[in-house]
Amino acid sequence: MARAIYDYTKTILKKVSFDTDLFVKELEKAVKRLLPFEIEELRLWLLEFTMNKPELYVGLSVLRIK
Repeated sequence: MARAIYDYTKTILKKVSFDTDLFVKELEKAVKRLLPFEIEELRLWLLEFTMNKPELYVGLSVLRIK
């Protein structure tokens, strides 16, 4: 079931990426739900996903990405 939550989180983040505030809000909820190793996977995915979306870089701070 945990894997399903991770996949669902990625789907939601893709769908709300048009709105920075909503993206950050959903990312904060995801961090509360996911397991530590899934948060690390999400961090790696976010680095790739936001590479060409500088407006979403603010969301990276939720995961404390430097």
